[in-house]
Amino acid sequence: MALGLTESPVYSNGDTSAKGLRRTPLKYSGTLDQYKSFDVTAVIGREFPELQLSSILNDNAKVRDLAITVSERGVVFFRNQDLDVEAQKLLGQKLGELTGKPATSKLHKHALLNSKRGIAVDENGKLDDEISVISSDLNRKLHSDRSTPQSTKLGSEGWHSDITFERVPSDYAILKMTLLPPDAGGDTLWASGYEAYDRMSPALRRLAEGLTATHDQPALNNAVNEFGEELIEEERGAPENKGRDFKATHPVIRTNPVTGWKALFGAGFQILHGGIDGVTDRESEILKDYFLQLISQNHDLQVRFRWNKNDVAIWDNRSVFHTATNDYEGRRQGNRVVSLGEVPYYDPQSVSRRQALARAYEATAGKE
Repeated sequence: MALGLTESPVYSNGDTSAKGLRRTPLKYSGTLDQYKSFDVTAVIGREFPELQLSSILNDNAKVRDLAITVSERGVVFFRNQDLDVEAQKLLGQKLGELTGKPATSKLHKHALLNSKRGIAVDENGKLDDEISVISSDLNRKLHSDRSTPQSTKLGSEGWHSDITFERVPSDYAILKMTLLPPDAGGDTLWASGYEAYDRMSPALRRLAEGLTATHDQPALNNAVNEFGEELIEEERGAPENKGRDFKATHPVIRTNPVTGWKALFGAGFQILHGGIDGVTDRESEILKDYFLQLISQNHDLQVRFRWNKNDVAIWDNRSVFHTATNDYEGRRQGNRVVSLGEVPYYDPQSVSRRQALARAYEATAGKE
């Protein structure tokens, strides 16, 4: 039975901590069926080419269905949106609240991408710590080795999920692109962690399900040491997210509480400076390479989005990876709202995406 809008999550064994969370997957109720949409690929991505998000912001049933759709499809796209930053923040928080995230999880305040950089989030010069400004100018300053079209770094090194260095990382993220380079380029790609899990052999799945990984982001403290940048060290949207260690341990395979599906989570750039726990250094590197190959070398579990000004993408950081394409000379900027979710967990009773879809098909076929 799906959770209602006012119902609380169901926890296992009476444990009401985020680590003990086990929930019945939520069910889409159909409120968005009236809007034109299409799947961008078979595995990941959906686009609503005409829907204005501002028109459904105060309809909790539709926002809840939107969150479920994002969690099932990984990422959802909207064109030419009139959503302002306050509405974007409200939507970001409601996506998580209406799908059962802990009450202590609010909007993330990024340690580096915040108002201390002095980058306005609207035409009135507004500064806001709850908006992570995605800025090519800042990236080229802090990461000149990989943020220009002249970089010799492999593009696959950029695959990541947002802020996994936090003890309570993100559930949903909303990015609105406000400035695009005049030259071609600047696309974003997303990859399905659900499908990456399904691509593993049963033996590798069993191994991965028993592993954790250390997620580490030394670039944040490097920004202090090399460039003198000031960071937010106090609570960053959840009581657990504070300090300057920027390091957390999470399961390699994560259960998404909205869908109940298993996804590869411990992979990509987010564990580049950390690694797989409890194995040798060599074993860690082998597993890291393999997990990254699953994401980067399977184009049929990826979707690529060409931005226009004011386009919006919403994705579920628990179950997808993404990477920007640094193939442009001009300036690129967007406003990103990052909602915080639950402490990541693996539920051995959860199923894979393919298993869930097969069961749904069998149930439907049985009624015909």
